[in-house]
Amino acid sequence: MGHQHHHHHDHEYVHDHAGDTSVPDQELEPGELNRRSLMRRAGLLGAAAVAAGAVANPMAAAATPRHPGREPRHGYQWLAGDHHIHTQYSSDGYYRVVDHVRHANAYGLDWMVITDHGGATHAKIGVEKVNPDIVQAREAYKDVLLFQGLEWNIPAAEHATVFVHPGRNEVAVLKEFENSYDGSVKNAGDSTPDNEALAVAGIAFLGEQVRRRRIPDALFFANHPARRGVDSPHEIRAWRDSDPSIAVGFEGAPGHQAAGIKVPLGPGSGRGFYSGSPSAASFPEYPVESYRTFGGFDWMTSTVGGLWDSLLAEGKPWWITANSDSHAVYGDTAQRGPNSDFDANGRYNDPVYGQPTQVAAGDFWPGFYSRTSVGAEDFSYAAVMRGLRAGRVWVDHGGLISGLNVRARVAGNRRDPGITLGDTLEVRKGTPVELVVEIDLAAEPNWAQFVPVLARVDVIQGDVTGPAANPDVFTTPTTKVVKSFEVTPGAKGSVRFVYGIGPVDRPIYLRVRGTDGKRSEAGLLGSGVDPAGPKMDVLGDADPWLDLWFYSNPLWVRPRG
Repeated sequence: MGHQHHHHHDHEYVHDHAGDTSVPDQELEPGELNRRSLMRRAGLLGAAAVAAGAVANPMAAAATPRHPGREPRHGYQWLAGDHHIHTQYSSDGYYRVVDHVRHANAYGLDWMVITDHGGATHAKIGVEKVNPDIVQAREAYKDVLLFQGLEWNIPAAEHATVFVHPGRNEVAVLKEFENSYDGSVKNAGDSTPDNEALAVAGIAFLGEQVRRRRIPDALFFANHPARRGVDSPHEIRAWRDSDPSIAVGFEGAPGHQAAGIKVPLGPGSGRGFYSGSPSAASFPEYPVESYRTFGGFDWMTSTVGGLWDSLLAEGKPWWITANSDSHAVYGDTAQRGPNSDFDANGRYNDPVYGQPTQVAAGDFWPGFYSRTSVGAEDFSYAAVMRGLRAGRVWVDHGGLISGLNVRARVAGNRRDPGITLGDTLEVRKGTPVELVVEIDLAAEPNWAQFVPVLARVDVIQGDVTGPAANPDVFTTPTTKVVKSFEVTPGAKGSVRFVYGIGPVDRPIYLRVRGTDGKRSEAGLLGSGVDPAGPKMDVLGDADPWLDLWFYSNPLWVRPRG
């Protein structure tokens, strides 16, 4: 199964000065000024234009990297990263490994994963060929943790990131995994029981390689899970249960976030290229709304009381991430190198640069828009993987916030730091508990050159009811927004909110989200569950910069006695 990307190559050009940043605003004609304003909001000007120039001249100095997460906060370094990135070793990619690493570093990422598409050519040639480029980039950019992985064609389902801790067997294990378990390589794309079992076996294989110490660690995240409707609830549960140390989550928000920008400034598709509809391969009970994004987030995550919450209600770990899925960058001028033969060489020749500007591309550079922030004990590959597995993770778009600290503790006990994301607080039955949410507000312009403003923070709570009797259930009845906090207009620095959970008499989980407040409506399960959730993105007209959200992963509270 290949990507269902719709990259158009017929561009409309407007010959004016809107895109020439050397011409000041006051010298533009009214129409040119309006076009520049639109381009700024879309992220096509400012840092994006600088980045495109840096790629066109490989010797140009990158912007000074900002890595605020390296400073320990609340017991952890909060390292920003991206686990879904494609290079010239993907059949639909453009860029060198170092191009992505250079940009990710400039845009503040601390870790990243190269995930070229699985398939026959990649399995035969690409796994080995990309590795020297990754090793070289690790040496050149020592302040970025660069993992090697691949985008797995999950048998009977969609795609997933699979990646391993660097080491002498990283190529050998990935190559064996891809040749033995990739749905495209094994012609196992159809939704059959045998193919579903092959997917489960693939995850078990990765766990076995870790236990045998062939590799230090491995992780799996399902990518764009609702895009085509083929990741059924029972498959997701089967992946998770096959080896919970390996299969730990899915993308809460897909990449391709520029894809919704309106024509002629953008592709005019859906955010994440979520623009399809049910097919014969789709899980039939998914609603039509599931094929769209909501505030840029996947339906499985954005629906309060929906599929993600039904997994959390089982009391088992399952985490969300946000990534670029970067293939062809919006606003860039790259074209594949001439005389490329991907089938023969397993790669495209190095990209060349020049007009036309890619306004029909749907992707941002890693770190430009989406971030997955991981609480790590130190700056190391092992610590990032431990943090991901533990669920010490929050995600945001457009730099909506600068930092997040969510804690559960016994009410009123200010000396107790409590537990954080991914952890479980155990208390005596009937003990009052509170949730403390501390947020560092955005203080500097994001890469679209404006300072985001957080408007509201929501606390979401649900009961833990145990394993699902029906493995295809994708709702849970008790989960809802239990408290919303308005952020004081003009607030600076940080804000702090305390939600009193009250005496705990049953196991529960809590998670937090926040928004700039520009596009909200009642959630799909009704206003009693979610009075002001993310609004469905408009197909063909969804500027990602005008609708920003952050989401935390959950924590649990469990009574004893």
